Amino acid sequence: MPDFGAELKRRRTSVGMSLTGLAAAVHFTKGYLSKVENGKARVNRELAKACDVALGADGALLSLVTEAGTPARRSAGGIAGLPHAGRYFVGRETELDALSARLLDPDDARVGVVHGMAGAGKTALAVAAARRVERSFPDGCLFFDLRGHTPGAAELSAGEALGRLLRLLDVSADQLPADEDGLANLVRDQLRGRRMILVLDNVRSAEQIRAIVPGETSSRILVTSRGRLPALDDAWHFPVDVLPLPDAVRLLRSVAGSHAPDDEGVATEIVRHCGQLPLAVRIVAARFVAGGWTAARLRDRLADETTRLGTLDDGERSVATAFTVSYESLPGDQRRLLGLLALHPATAAEIAAVEALAGLGPGEADRLVDRLHDAHLVVRDERGYVELHDLMRMFASTHALPGVEPEDRSSAMGRLVDHALATTVAADELAEPYRFRPPTGLPAASGVPFTDADGALTWLAAQWPTLVEIVDSAFRHGFHDRCWQLAFVLRAFFFREKLFEPWIRTHERALEATRAIGDLSATGMILNNLGMAHVESGRVDEAIGFHERAQECFAQARDDRGAIDALSSLAWARLYRGEAEATLTDLTTVLAVYRRTGRTRNVVIALRGIALASTVLGRFPAALASAQEAVQLAQLPVDRAMSVNCEAWVRFRAAQWADAESGYRRAAELADDAGSEYERARALTGLGNTAAARGDRQGAARRWTEAAAYRVTLDPRVLGEAEYRDRAAVA
Repeated sequence: MPDFGAELKRRRTSVGMSLTGLAAAVHFTKGYLSKVENGKARVNRELAKACDVALGADGALLSLVTEAGTPARRSAGGIAGLPHAGRYFVGRETELDALSARLLDPDDARVGVVHGMAGAGKTALAVAAARRVERSFPDGCLFFDLRGHTPGAAELSAGEALGRLLRLLDVSADQLPADEDGLANLVRDQLRGRRMILVLDNVRSAEQIRAIVPGETSSRILVTSRGRLPALDDAWHFPVDVLPLPDAVRLLRSVAGSHAPDDEGVATEIVRHCGQLPLAVRIVAARFVAGGWTAARLRDRLADETTRLGTLDDGERSVATAFTVSYESLPGDQRRLLGLLALHPATAAEIAAVEALAGLGPGEADRLVDRLHDAHLVVRDERGYVELHDLMRMFASTHALPGVEPEDRSSAMGRLVDHALATTVAADELAEPYRFRPPTGLPAASGVPFTDADGALTWLAAQWPTLVEIVDSAFRHGFHDRCWQLAFVLRAFFFREKLFEPWIRTHERALEATRAIGDLSATGMILNNLGMAHVESGRVDEAIGFHERAQECFAQARDDRGAIDALSSLAWARLYRGEAEATLTDLTTVLAVYRRTGRTRNVVIALRGIALASTVLGRFPAALASAQEAVQLAQLPVDRAMSVNCEAWVRFRAAQWADAESGYRRAAELADDAGSEYERARALTGLGNTAAARGDRQGAARRWTEAAAYRVTLDPRVLGEAEYRDRAAVA
């Protein structure tokens, strides 16, 4: 079917009528008629009918215009330009429903941005949604790849994109304006009155498509981009994340078919190593189809961080290449920050840690993080954390970090370690205000994310895995002082939470650090802490060895404070080895020193040890006196809970059942106030023991079950309540 404007011009010239004459006949301006003939203005039925009469066209011109006043669609019912969604579009049912609904919502904005990291499957989702609703857009569905992130290809300029769109809208090349504004005006004119879907794929920036975004139209424009394109103010935004694990496994099996791993566990491991990123999963599936790989071998290659990105490359598709396009578009300061983020040992870093790494103030760090977040290279969440996808972290480590000067890397790591240490000291001072801490020489941490003991403990509970890794990083980068200091400060939290594995791991690394710098006092402190960890975890003989070596170090360093602490710790270890008399002798010596030097908290600890040793020896009045004094002197909630539990144990062993029960009830309440699950479980176990001693087996079982519900282990090798419970339970 001919174009109205072209047909009008042909008929006018064939009868020898000028534009001026036609304008006089139809009562429209000459300029407007010129635009109509050149496809630059829309046609309504009134004009078409007038032209029909003036040129004697017998309705031929009018037939080219629909009832709605728009040019008639092609007989095929509109352009169907959407690519195939693919055989293996898996999962995303919820996202597909939501995206389709937004396209059909008459009250929603006309433009939507589907955005996510490279390889997340944005295009597949956008095309699937457009196909689902295409019947509601009778004037056609068009797809454009603007090549914003295509490796080796130049992105389309705004003018090129406009020109391609107009040609698909049946505007001939000789009718296209030469300037971008003219093209934009013509696009808006062509889309006015039409109901189409335009999928603008692979867009780099809002500027690339801003001129295409229509004003008054029933059409919808669906944009896909690796960037969030926040500058498209009037658009709605639809983020696309990686696939849920079950859907990622389904995708692997769909693409690999009969070549997929039979073992569901292996398939799941492989998908996890792919970060559940659809592009990565498809590449791995293609490797299975191509053959030559066993599932176990491919899993192991992916598990190795040094070979993972290389494995995610099938010759035509590559995760690293996809990331590289995004990375290379960054300015230098953003590249540097992405590289430095690879130094942070955790997947998610607090923004304060990012500021420390980069050596930037909050404002400048926020600006750079926001740009990386907009580009989907990092994710910034409402909690203030900056997170890298596992594959992006590996990319940053292998591609971005090498671009950072070695001196800059070392300084960044030093700032991160100092920040971690200062913040941990601040948390420990709130949680354990009376505890000894070695001087660090660092200024007090500012802007910490906690203001009281509860907040400090919450922060430590969230951050300790990262802090453990920073201890290790500090050693590897040569910050030996900071390494052992951070490990030492963490010990109180590990003791409180009974986290023996990280306690021992950090201190073994710290021991290497103190020996590397030849600091005997520091070595003694770390050895002593290692002994405590082994005592608490029931390895008493090993603990005694650590404490004896600590004593030797303190003696060589002439460190009297350290020596008395090592003697105290050694006495406790001997108590658990059954040497109660030796324990009582040594703790009596220790107690006198602690009283004389005003170390009240250590006095409380020594008194509890004396009470326990006296109980073993059957000296209940002396044991009770020591336990009661410990209760009176305890300064911290957790120390009060421990001391009251100790007094209740003495009364239990002395067969003072009523007083023991009352004491354990009070200890359970104090443990709640202190937030100590261990001490509460201990108190509940003591209540169960008391019930058992009175012959109430049902009540005992109920209390023991209640205690067992807590996420702590009460070791019978070092805890009297647990040892009695085990004997009573089988009696």
